[in-house]
Amino acid sequence: MSSLSGQMAKFAIDLQYQDIPDESIWEAKRFLLDSVGCALAAVNNEDMAAMYRFTEKLGGTPEASIIGRDFKTNAANAALMNCLLTRALDYNDIYWEQDPSHPSDMIGAALAAAEVNGKSGRETLVAIIIAYEMELRWCHAANPGVREVGWHHATLTQFVSPLVAGKMYDLDLDQMIAAVGISGSSHFTLGGVVAGHLTNMKNTADPLAAQAGVLAALMAREGYEGPVEVIEGKEGLFEVLNNVEWQPEWLLKGLGEEFMITQCSYKAFPTEALTHQPISAALQVCQEQGLAAEDITEILVETTARGADILSDPSKYQPTTKETADHSLPYVIAAAVADGNVLPDSFSDEKLKDPRIWDLLGKIKVIADPEIDAMFPGVKRARVSITTNSGETHTAQVDHAKGSPQNPMSDDEVISKFRANAGDILSKEQQDQVIDLTWRFDELEDIGEYLGLLK
Repeated sequence: MSSLSGQMAKFAIDLQYQDIPDESIWEAKRFLLDSVGCALAAVNNEDMAAMYRFTEKLGGTPEASIIGRDFKTNAANAALMNCLLTRALDYNDIYWEQDPSHPSDMIGAALAAAEVNGKSGRETLVAIIIAYEMELRWCHAANPGVREVGWHHATLTQFVSPLVAGKMYDLDLDQMIAAVGISGSSHFTLGGVVAGHLTNMKNTADPLAAQAGVLAALMAREGYEGPVEVIEGKEGLFEVLNNVEWQPEWLLKGLGEEFMITQCSYKAFPTEALTHQPISAALQVCQEQGLAAEDITEILVETTARGADILSDPSKYQPTTKETADHSLPYVIAAAVADGNVLPDSFSDEKLKDPRIWDLLGKIKVIADPEIDAMFPGVKRARVSITTNSGETHTAQVDHAKGSPQNPMSDDEVISKFRANAGDILSKEQQDQVIDLTWRFDELEDIGEYLGLLK
């Protein structure tokens, strides 16, 4: 029990619905609605069609629902598919301190494990809260973050997902610790999935780590064992990933007393998180000055070193896939200027060949500003300067993206985003049902009714 995984497991086992503040419960419902909307928006994507086929071919005990389809599979397969749907458009939540994360990548795992075990809405909300409380603390635990030394944040998710699933499988303490050890020693993810030319794995890495938690919980339930000190023990996480300074106190800081879910952000654009402030600044300039793409000779983007490096390398100036384009700072700025917004259809095959966007790509320069970099991650500032054909330059600076706690989305805005995402899949009446049942999620005796609305 003295191990870190033991202490985190005890928190997960002990946490009850009545222990959670009302504002945190409401935030969990908001993130649930937002995540379901993101998943529905991805249902007809070509890459999701491939994964639907893959999931059907895997088969499995028909016990857990698949969003957007009328068939069931086992909990682990459903977790992967539903988490991937949530993640596919890069439109779900974001938290970024030393490390980035998307805790809602685990909501699909919580729903699958909850459905299989006949859990109520209240019990499922507790699992969702566990996902947020643990994942957000991991984002503070390494300095610099593991992403900065070449590891993807799914490396952190592998330690959280077994706690989420294990709660729904009613694992005891020894089983929960074993599940963390099983998952946490087998799903380290290379940062290369989000570097250079991007592939489908960009969206799939974290869902695989979420699925790993379900599998680990199932193995531990049968008596399978895993390393007890997988985090701090010999050749554990801290010893092996030793090119960062670990701050283990963060993993337990305020657990059960300070609920961090309210510090997580929503996404106003379906793009990589560090593109949001530059997009907002570019849109602000264009709207204030009444500029169209044809009026512009140069766009200068000043951002963090991360934005200039990861999001603006040469491949990002010639994106040929959605995965590369939505992680391309030049592309999303060009799309925003050309079309007045960045939406899911900004990454369609047609848009990826749009001559107006490609013309703007050659006019965009991205540089790292040391002063901006020094403010990161507390302030994620971006500055965009647009020079017109007449030689005038107009500048806007944005510190906090829409959807962040400093610039929050209202309930009505969360609902509007859900409707925009779900509109091609669900009728207005069906959308109303999902919204109503999400706000009343803690009244559900069995969440199967809710998942039935998402077919």
